Amino acid sequence: MPSADLTLAECRAYRPELPLPDGFDAFWSGTLDEKGPGGAPDRQPRFDEVDSGLVQVRCYDVSVPGYDGRPVRGWLRMPAGAAGPLGCVVEFLGYGRGRGLAHEQLMWACAGYAHLVMDTRGQGWSSATGDTPDTDPGSAGTVPGFLTRGVEGPGTHYYRRVFTDAVRCVRAMREHPGVDPARIVVTGVSQGGGIALAVAGLVPGLAGVMPDVPFLCNIPRAARIAATPPYTEIAAYLRLHRDRVEPVFRTLSYFDGAHHATRATAPALFSIAMADDICPPSTCFTAYNRYAGPKEVRVYEFNGHEGGTEHHRAEQLAWVRARFAGLPAERS
Repeated sequence: MPSADLTLAECRAYRPELPLPDGFDAFWSGTLDEKGPGGAPDRQPRFDEVDSGLVQVRCYDVSVPGYDGRPVRGWLRMPAGAAGPLGCVVEFLGYGRGRGLAHEQLMWACAGYAHLVMDTRGQGWSSATGDTPDTDPGSAGTVPGFLTRGVEGPGTHYYRRVFTDAVRCVRAMREHPGVDPARIVVTGVSQGGGIALAVAGLVPGLAGVMPDVPFLCNIPRAARIAATPPYTEIAAYLRLHRDRVEPVFRTLSYFDGAHHATRATAPALFSIAMADDICPPSTCFTAYNRYAGPKEVRVYEFNGHEGGTEHHRAEQLAWVRARFAGLPAERS
């Protein structure tokens, strides 16, 4: 299947009208300023070293106070014996994935960087297990999955909690004594790419953002043209709730990467696959075309949602090295 959507030329020119929801910036600044019970965001992140069996990489079991102060788990991997402060890559995971095991995902640590992988609350039932429950009251939707959890309003939606978790993980790494706060890049594939875009719009001063085949972009179009989950969760919900189309899309607009992209200023390296039937390329290009900072894109014309895989990892390694080389260290 050479194309799942518009042609490449059409995607590059695609700039649909997507009205910013009322109070978008105030909603997010208020969300990120909220404190949980007892001032929970003031609790300190924990980094407990574990014996992973690896010699050249040190692994830490991470717990960060996330949304409402509830702990969000993760793994931090750092090259053994490296002199800090280190550049850091914060990674968010694809739909259904959890943080997995301590000895996995070693590329960034082997390249000499600190690498935090954030667990995604409530997920971890596909290719890697997770350890962060989503216990928010009333979070369950009427269809399986996460896109319609709490979709009655932006204040109750599932991704409000996830995006807040992600921002607080980045803040935790900025305070880590072994990390240079000026050298933090966020990244992720699919859902992780959508989360990375949101963080880029919500956290100033990042060194870079690398969204791969990003999910959660131009959600109204994706829900109408994608025939493959997870976007089909929205259609399934609206088949049951025929009178909720407008309020559902209004809620989801607060979590749309195409809106967060307009607030982002960090340099960006996108990847987009033209045969992607999960995250249609026109939706990814919507976010790319609206991205407010310096940007580059690598297009994989004949690939589906797998995107560039290891070919793109090589692109990322070179891009991050160039980004970090041009930034002075803030700690010595």
